[in-house]
Amino acid sequence: MKRDGSESRPVPGALRAAASAREKEVLSGFATPSDTGVRRNPEKRLESDYRLNFAVDVDRILHSLAYSRYIDKTQVFYLVRNDHITHRMLHVQIVSKVARTIGRYLGLNEDLIEAVAIGHDIGHTPFGHDGERFLSALCQSRGIGEYHHNVQSVEFLERVERKGKGWNLCLQTLDGILCHDGETHDGVLHPAADKTFAAHDAEKKAKTAGDPVRLVPMTLEGCVVRFSDTISYVGRDIEDAIRLGLIRRSDLPEACVRQLGNTNGTIVYNLVTDVITNSLDKGYVAFSGEASEALSLLKRFNYERIYTNPTFKSALFAIGEIFEELFDRYNDDIERENLDSPIYAGFIDQMAEDYLDQRQSSEIVRDFIAGMTDQYFLEQVPEMRRPKVMYVA
Repeated sequence: MKRDGSESRPVPGALRAAASAREKEVLSGFATPSDTGVRRNPEKRLESDYRLNFAVDVDRILHSLAYSRYIDKTQVFYLVRNDHITHRMLHVQIVSKVARTIGRYLGLNEDLIEAVAIGHDIGHTPFGHDGERFLSALCQSRGIGEYHHNVQSVEFLERVERKGKGWNLCLQTLDGILCHDGETHDGVLHPAADKTFAAHDAEKKAKTAGDPVRLVPMTLEGCVVRFSDTISYVGRDIEDAIRLGLIRRSDLPEACVRQLGNTNGTIVYNLVTDVITNSLDKGYVAFSGEASEALSLLKRFNYERIYTNPTFKSALFAIGEIFEELFDRYNDDIERENLDSPIYAGFIDQMAEDYLDQRQSSEIVRDFIAGMTDQYFLEQVPEMRRPKVMYVA
């Protein structure tokens, strides 16, 4: 209170200092403090900015154009008209919620968890993992290496967003995104601490080259997001498959049902509880042996009965043809400097010179196609060529 009776307002810089001090009081000794966040290009923070480092990363990702495009990106099922089927936007929100719940009970940095969670799938192509396989084959045939959505997520946030300037996110955030790999099954995951940007870049290069590399997050927060990615999709994909009549609830393996339950809600709750129980006050994240075995079995069930089920794959050949056609067309447009092409108006125009100088034409095409939503992708060919909705409910 001031002498004249009016209330004094806290200075933003003081608010940031207080928030940092509060972290030191409440976070576990295994957590990643926000003041350890390191950026590739050091920034001088404005005194008026009260946000901590990883909270800044959250805001930057939330306001990225790539984050907006999640809204029309396939999770598993595409060409399905059903408002209750999971899309990529909902998936990353669920991952964020699950991971922050686990992180809260383990005393971890929820800002870092949220940044990794909402950014981890930004590099996904139109039409999900099928689209990723098509684009990877095209990239390899053009000599620019394999395509992996986790690598592309980092590329979008570091080198494509803001017309090639990138968002200059913290290493810990980018590392968690690169290393999220929800398809890999880990019963226990120890963070690989003390990474540098040089090590991070080497991991991206090795992954793109197809070299054997095991990507492990450098922070416990990144490990939590990796576990949460699996927890978030395995039961949800089952619910979607049941809703579409692809499987029945009674088809679920009995061993999994006994351990985890037979609905998404019980599966998520039991796995989250198991992770918290087995990771509390530990320098690693872990499932119990029983939960890990049941989850591994359930993932195999999903792969065999859902992800490779031919029922919803009838448009696969047509989609693959469009990927190849667009890749060749846009590459030719760049080589011929066809300024009327969508790749110029929708992507290259006003792009930073550094981005254009460091990219081959095929890499620019890769970035453009990877960023497309499902609908925009289909709109690049005449309507008579577009695969039709296969299921309406």
